[in-house]
Amino acid sequence: MEKKWNHKDYEIKEGLKPGAKHFQYFYVVSEGGEKKCNYCVWIEDDALSLFDQSKNYDAVVASQRDAWNNWVRGKIDASDFRNMVLKIEKDDQKEIDLAEMEEHLSIK
Repeated sequence: MEKKWNHKDYEIKEGLKPGAKHFQYFYVVSEGGEKKCNYCVWIEDDALSLFDQSKNYDAVVASQRDAWNNWVRGKIDASDFRNMVLKIEKDDQKEIDLAEMEEHLSIK
C-alpha cells in the first residue's frame, strides 16, 4: 500500500496491487487496527485509454484518485462496509459486491 489517510474514525490504506496484470487499485479500511473491508477499483484493459492514452497506471491514478477517494468516503459515510469493487469498463462502470457477485471477479 502506498498511501494512508483517515476519514472519521477509519484508517484507509491505498495503492496499486503489486504485480497485477490488470489495473487494480485497492483501499483497505480499518477501524481501531482491525480490518473492516476492502474497496477496489478495477479498470478493464480496453478502458484504460479513457484515462491515459499511454495506459500508464500511475498517470491513471493521478488523474482519478480524488474521485475514487470520494467514492470511498461516500461508502464509509453510508456505513457500507461490504467488500466492493468499482469495475470500470469502456462503456460503463458498476459497483459489485464481492460477496454476492462471484461471477464478476474476473477482469477481461
